[in-house]
This record gives sequence, C-alpha cells and structure tokens, in this order.
Amino acid sequence: MVEFARETREEVERDAAACEKALRAAGLGYHFPLLFGNDTKKIWTLRKAGLGLLSNLPGDDKAVPVIEDTAVDVNDLPAYIRDFNEILKKYGLFSVHYAHAASGELHLRPIINLKTKEGNALFRSIAEEIATLVKKYDGSLSGEHGDGRLRGEFIPQMVGAKNYALLKEVKKAWDPNNIFNPGKIVDTPPMNTMLRYTPGQKTPAFKTVFRFHDQDVLQHAEQCNGSGDCRKTALSGGTMCPSYMATRNEKDTTRARANILREFLTNSDKLNRFDHKEIYEVMELCLSCKGCKSECPSNVDVAKLKAEFLQHYYDANGVPFRSRLIAGFSKISALGTIWPGAYNFFVTNSFTSGLIKKFAGFAPNRSMPTMYKTTLKKWWNNNKTVINSGAKKKKVFLFCDEFTNFNDTSIGITAISLLSKLGYEVEMPEHLESGRACLSKGLLRQAKKIANKNVASLYPLINADSPLIGIEPSAILTFRDEYIDLADDDMLDKAKSLSKHVFTIEEFLASEIAKGNLDKNLFTKEKKKILLHGHCQQKSLSSTSYTSTLLSFPDNYSVETLPSGCCGMAGSFGYEKEHFELSQQVGELVLFPAVRNAAADTIIAAPGTSCRHQVKDGTGRKAKHPVEVLFEAMVN
Repeated sequence: MVEFARETREEVERDAAACEKALRAAGLGYHFPLLFGNDTKKIWTLRKAGLGLLSNLPGDDKAVPVIEDTAVDVNDLPAYIRDFNEILKKYGLFSVHYAHAASGELHLRPIINLKTKEGNALFRSIAEEIATLVKKYDGSLSGEHGDGRLRGEFIPQMVGAKNYALLKEVKKAWDPNNIFNPGKIVDTPPMNTMLRYTPGQKTPAFKTVFRFHDQDVLQHAEQCNGSGDCRKTALSGGTMCPSYMATRNEKDTTRARANILREFLTNSDKLNRFDHKEIYEVMELCLSCKGCKSECPSNVDVAKLKAEFLQHYYDANGVPFRSRLIAGFSKISALGTIWPGAYNFFVTNSFTSGLIKKFAGFAPNRSMPTMYKTTLKKWWNNNKTVINSGAKKKKVFLFCDEFTNFNDTSIGITAISLLSKLGYEVEMPEHLESGRACLSKGLLRQAKKIANKNVASLYPLINADSPLIGIEPSAILTFRDEYIDLADDDMLDKAKSLSKHVFTIEEFLASEIAKGNLDKNLFTKEKKKILLHGHCQQKSLSSTSYTSTLLSFPDNYSVETLPSGCCGMAGSFGYEKEHFELSQQVGELVLFPAVRNAAADTIIAAPGTSCRHQVKDGTGRKAKHPVEVLFEAMVN
C-alpha cells in the first residue's frame, strides 16, 4: 500500500501512474487500484484487520509479540528479513510479516505456544538471537513502541555497558526509592517470566452452551492482546465500548472483561470456574452492544463471553427474578394482549406503574413500553389476502419478532404495506420468538431451544429467491450470529445455510435498489432531512449504509448518519434501576445532544426498538423506523 498526498487529484494520478510503471517494470505486483476520498478508509481498515486475523489463530499456537517492534535502516530491511527468517527456520518456526515496511519496521510475530515449557524457552531463545541480529544492523529493538519488561533485559546489549550504567544513574537520581515502574527499563527480570501463562499449567475442558468453533471459551478470551482500542472516547466514533466512554474506568473496558474471565478460567480453584462474583462485577456494565465483535482488533466478542458466563454463574447461584422476568418478555406480553387497554393503563398510570417498576427492579424514571391494540400476527391473519392481491414480483418471508408483534405493531403493519406497494408478496411463516431477551440475560439453554426450533421450521422455506427479512435488527440478526453458535451439531449446516438468506429490511430493500428493482417515481420529490442513529448490532453485524441508502432513495431526501455509538438503552439494560444513570450518560455522549439540536422539521430515524424508546425518554422527540419514513414518502 502506498499513499500519495498532493495538492490536486491530477498530481496524485500522475505520481501513482509513475509508481505503477516502475513496479511493473520491476516485475512487482499485479493489481493497482487507486482509491480516493472515503474509499481510502477501506484499505486502512483492511490493514488494521490484519492484527485481528493474527490474534484469531485457532488453538494455543499464537503469533506472539516478542520481537515484533524491531526496526532497521529501510535499505537494510531486505537483508535483515532474510537473516531473520533463517533464524526462524533453524527453530522450525515461521512468522507473520505485518505493517509498515516503508519506515524500516515490519512487525514480525513468530507462531509459538507459550503455554508449554518448550514454547516458553523458545520465546526467550528467539528474543536473544534477534537482539543480536538487530545489533548487527545497528537497528532498534523498539522502533515504535517501548522496551519495558519484554525488551528491557536486552538494553545493555543494545546501548553498551557504559550507557546502560548512565541509565541506571538517571533512574536512581529521579526515583531513589524505585517506586515508578520498577523493573521496566533497568534491572528488568528475565523476559520469559511474569507472562500470562505458567508453562505446563493445565486447565479443564470447558463445556459451554455456545459453540466457540475452532477454540474454547478461554482461548476466545485470550484473543484480547491488550491493545486498549476499547479505551477510546465518543469523539473517536464507533460503538466500543459505551460503558467505558461514559465512566472512563478501566474496569469497564472490553479488555478488562476479557482479562478477568481469562484470569479466573485459568487459575480458579473452583469446579465451576465461572462462579466468581469478581467476574460478575466486571461484566455487569457490558451493554452487549456487540461493538467489540467488529471494532476490537482481535474481534473479542465480549457480549458472547458475558452471556456464557451468566449461564454458568446462574447454574451456581440461581437466576435472578428480574432476569427471568425479562427473558419471559414474550409470555408476559402475550398475557398483556388479552386486554391491552387495561395493561397499558397499569404500566402508564403513575401510581401503578411505579409499583410495577419497583417490583421488577426497573428505574422509576423510565417509561414502560405499551401494547398495541392487536398483535401483528392477528392483523396479518385478517389482512393477508388483501395485502397479497394483485401481481407480485418476488416472495419474501417476514420474521415477526416479539417486539414488533406486541409493541411496535404499527411499524410491522407499515413494513408489510410498504413491501406490498413496492410489489412484493409477503408471507409470515410460523416460528417462535427470536430469543433475544433470553440471550441478553444469559439464559442460553432457553435460547438454544428457540434457535433449534426456528432453524428447523424456517430452513425448508428460506432460500435466495425467498429470503427471510426482519424489522428489529437485534432479533433478525440472531440468525447470523448467535444461532450459528447455539444450533445443535446436526442443525449447524442448516443454521449456516439459513443465515445466508436472512436480511434486515433495510439490507433487502437497499439490495433491490442496487438491482434497479425500485422505482423512484413512487416517492415524493419533497425535500426532507433525516438524522439517522444506527442500531448497535446493525453496526456490528451489518451496516448503517443500507439504511442510509434506503432513506436517501427518494429525490431530495438527505441523510446524516450520526457518529453515535450505543444509545445506552441496549434492550433491558437501560430499564434496570442500577443502570439507568449510566444509560442516560451513554445517550448524552452523542445521541441526545444531536437530536436536541436538530431542527424541528428534521426526521429522526432509528431502526432499533430500544433506540427509539431511548430517544423519546432522553429528548422528548419521536424517532421513526426507516420503513415508516419511506412509507410516508410514497405517493398514491
């Protein structure tokens, strides 16, 4: 990758063409794309993704950062790399070659298993030999980062005994009691001590509900390399990690959660190694937003780790009443629909709703979701003949998630009406709830049963010609994410196949726009501005770009996608009394101020049920689902 910076595009194209000509003449390269503007982010993102790929190697053999920070004169780099690889060859090792060669530094990470005594010894041998090689080329062991415990032992070799003695004198003069980072630069202990792993230490086989594919739950936690990307602020953009963005407390980082789990799964003396209150305390403020799954360089899925932990913690300590209540959302809602008017009175009346919230452990300042006058399934059964009358160009199956079925029924009706007017035949197959509520509270065995039944019932119906589409992102995206990790072994292939034909409604309609299957003349020419807040799991497992494409399809509709992370509600998290304040803090980082400052005629759009609820509670403004916005833009 080569980056050019010039005053004009013409100058960039000229220099790039000259570079390509020189590379081709030297027989180097075979494809030379030239990217401008926002497209340049793609290649930088690809470069960053490399680190995640290195960390995600299955098993205990990992690309270890032992000598990855070495740097030599750029002209010496080819010879240095040749010598480097000869050393590795002697030990029967191979190495990852990664990052910025232009500055004379390649991050070189040999593949070693540090959990074994042999791997620990090899770790040290490689460090010693490469330190000598770097010295041969007058290079640096720490070209980009620091020395610390890993490389401090080799500083005398790098700078010489006399200069090292001067370093020790400076340290003693400024820190006579040796209280600042002792053992980091001078008097450093051997570099293969104080590692994460005790060589030869054995851990039990972990029987988990989730499938961790080519690794176990401990190995997944160990993917965290401590880079601290989860310690970013809201100004950096992205979703990870909303609780840390609000509290600025290391305990609330993705890194801390992975590390506390790793520590106890490795060193606990309990039969159930998940049974530690310390893990619960660190995991508690994880909003399960899934931001880490896509934004962490090592793709550590802490939401998955948290859910797995909670199931095993409950096995030892029992399931809290509120967790059972939330996981039973569908059953409770079904009872509420028997007499929705009475249900709505009790959850909105200040006296009775206060009692309900106190009983359930919900925040007194949080408004409760109400029931629609009917369910979406009942409405569909009464109207499906009319909806599907006339010629239709393609059949789609609509997943009737529990939130749309009971609470946001009007949005479900609008979505079906929109699809019908656009010429699609809609079918609503028989299926269970999504299991999202169970997943959010760690009741994985319940969620597993739901996943298996939904895969079994929907797999025969769904294919490329008849996809399954959903309205609530967190519900429909379970088919792509958790269902593949939960399905029984004999259902796994079906779950994977099904996941390829499951889409959010925005994804589906955006793809139809790309194919030229939607007509702009069906929509108004009126000018509108839309402020879009994306759903967390949509950002992690899909993209807000599909929603933006959909909302900007009508002529003169302009969309601004907020650089907001999590809204703070995160399903039930924002309802819980001890989390309400933090929930509002997260909302105030970006989302609430942006909505408050938006002009009165600006449309606020948000795909997620909890997101729309949070906007209403936090700002008093109503947020619409994108299908509502698009349906309202249609002309008769």
